[in-house]
Amino acid sequence: MLVQFGKEIGPHVQRKVDAFMTLLETEPFLGMLECVPSYTSVAVYYDILKIAPMIDHGTTAFQVVRKLVSEKLEQMNEGTVKERNVIEIPVCYGGSYGPDLEEVAQHNQLSLEEVVNIHASKEYLVYMIGFAPGFPYLGGMPKRIAAPRRKEPRTLIPAGSVGIAGEQTGVYSIDTPGGWQIIGKTPLSLFRPTAKHPSLLQAGDFVRFQPITEKEFIRLEGEEA
Repeated sequence: MLVQFGKEIGPHVQRKVDAFMTLLETEPFLGMLECVPSYTSVAVYYDILKIAPMIDHGTTAFQVVRKLVSEKLEQMNEGTVKERNVIEIPVCYGGSYGPDLEEVAQHNQLSLEEVVNIHASKEYLVYMIGFAPGFPYLGGMPKRIAAPRRKEPRTLIPAGSVGIAGEQTGVYSIDTPGGWQIIGKTPLSLFRPTAKHPSLLQAGDFVRFQPITEKEFIRLEGEEA
């Protein structure tokens, strides 16, 4: 079942998504399997066999779940969201780590340093995790450094690569093909399959990028390994 909280992406809608997610995760209804957030909605998955005993004559499992979800929506409090969590992600910008930094700078008629400073000056809201395990969709990137996707996607972008696509920025969590403009790379692992919480970031978190030197990158990469 999909619960839609709005049609436009923005912090106000995201707060509703986060509040509903928090409620369902702490107080799931009988038969609920999991809930998955997106930019503007929450998908609720349920076990029809566990819902079956609650079905009356003339009703369906979907109607029962809709009633249970509606009751949860009435209980929802937008003020009941998780504590604001800011994760700092170190990034080595440019060079072999960010082969498209110069192209992004030229597109926006900025210097390389200006692109880096602008990109690292904001706190970005994690709207959702998707596309690949642990990949964060971040909101709040300044339009001054927006750039179109590459005309020809790369067949392999290394995990940790920080990219720009349109007015979005994000971090590749695993090695994968992609068409984003790569401006830097982080030594942190955003997806750790053996960890209790495999994704470093969660919807509702905030990210701040911290520029580092190549020497710092190599040191942190060694520690991460």
